[in-house]
Amino acid sequence: MTTGEIFAGVMFLWAMFQQYFSPYIQKNSQKLMSFVYPYIQINFHEFSADRWKRSEDYVAIENYLTASSSTRAKRFKAEIIKDTQSVALSIDDHEEATDEFQGVKLWWASNKSTPKNHSISFYPVADEKRCYKLTFHKQYRDLIVGAYLNHVIKEGKAIAFRNRQRKIYTNNPSQNWYGYKKTLWSYVPFEHPATFETLAMESKKKEEIVNDLTIFCKGKEYYSIIGKAWKRGYLLYGPPGTGKSSMIAAMANLLNYDIYDVELASVKDNTELRKLLTQTTRKSIIVIEDIDCWLDLAGQGKKEKEKEESKEKLIPKKGKESESNVTVSGLLNFIDGLWSACGEERLIVFTTTFVGKLDPALIRRGRMDKHIEFSYCCFEAFKVLAKNYLDIDSHYLFPTIERLLEETRMTPADVAEHLMPKSNTDDPETACLEDLIGALETAKEEERVKVEKGAKEEEDEKLEAETEAKEKEARQATTGEVKENGVLGEKVKENGLLNEALG
Repeated sequence: MTTGEIFAGVMFLWAMFQQYFSPYIQKNSQKLMSFVYPYIQINFHEFSADRWKRSEDYVAIENYLTASSSTRAKRFKAEIIKDTQSVALSIDDHEEATDEFQGVKLWWASNKSTPKNHSISFYPVADEKRCYKLTFHKQYRDLIVGAYLNHVIKEGKAIAFRNRQRKIYTNNPSQNWYGYKKTLWSYVPFEHPATFETLAMESKKKEEIVNDLTIFCKGKEYYSIIGKAWKRGYLLYGPPGTGKSSMIAAMANLLNYDIYDVELASVKDNTELRKLLTQTTRKSIIVIEDIDCWLDLAGQGKKEKEKEESKEKLIPKKGKESESNVTVSGLLNFIDGLWSACGEERLIVFTTTFVGKLDPALIRRGRMDKHIEFSYCCFEAFKVLAKNYLDIDSHYLFPTIERLLEETRMTPADVAEHLMPKSNTDDPETACLEDLIGALETAKEEERVKVEKGAKEEEDEKLEAETEAKEKEARQATTGEVKENGVLGEKVKENGLLNEALG
């Protein structure tokens, strides 16, 4: 038999095999493989089908593997996190790592594939396809697909939240919302150092607020049970310089939240305000500062018609570019309407100087759940400031300062300014405290003079009013006599004419 005949016979047998046996093998290959290779593989791709956004699950898995496999993997990729100097590590391409869950061993692998065609692309990195491959024994399928993957996703998101660079956002004018790389919010890194330990406030009040915030951030199941959106409103009110903005920063640092500072003058109407709300993230604080300056809500003591009209008053116009048609009803929907439930675990904070100007409907419980008053500096708040600025817990001048703080009013911001050392002396603590005592005595004297001046002005106004009243009575009496004399003259004249007629 020649070589050609052998080759032809092999080709014939191969054709017969493909025609009659290949479909059967393809149909049952998975069953045959399961006996030989009893493992299941799951791929998690970086991008979804539309390739516009990275998969949240992929990112969570990446964070989880970076944290849990740092001692087991050997090759990593390093990347500088934007806006920080921190280095983020992730498993390198084609690297493997092991994990263990409830005694079950699993294997993770990082894979990357590049397109075979070498066409020119404007986004070459986006053309690369990455995925994480999870391998485990088929007998643990229910455990891995259920509890383990939920554990990985949850832990990965928690790690991303802890390691992120916190930000403070402000809303852009609506004309900047569209186009290439234009967004509704602009941000900078949030690095405010305020904490509840450094706040100039009574310790009992601070403890109450901290407990309230702690209960809120752990209350997901509770809010779900009672059927309320997972959010809470805080109204901070008091004179300028009493620590309202510092309180917001301390709340953000305590809960590790981002801040969204809403500038209402840049919002054209209620629809834009709603769009801004939908673009905020969970675990954030939405702040509207000095709301009494933006809204004319003084509807108390008015007639019902005037109250209804006041609820549709607009934000004051500040030039053509900042013209706004946001209504109070739109603001109410923003904080307590159906759209307010589009996110979870968020705080909404209003600050105001004159709480009496605000419409009661805006600050009622359920919208502004907790009202916190900020007042002038008391002695307990002063001791916190003295510890912050001078690092002292006691001093022989403290009793004098305590007495003066009870007799006059000064904001914590003014007190803090006098506690800042302004010269190089051998005893800066005493120098600062003496400076504060002098300022308090001056403020006390100014307040006394103001009270006396006010009392004198009030007395002068009272005397002036009494004098005007007496003069008015005198004028009325004179006018009455003239009228009476005129009437009497008329009667005399009439009697004379009557006598002449009779004569």
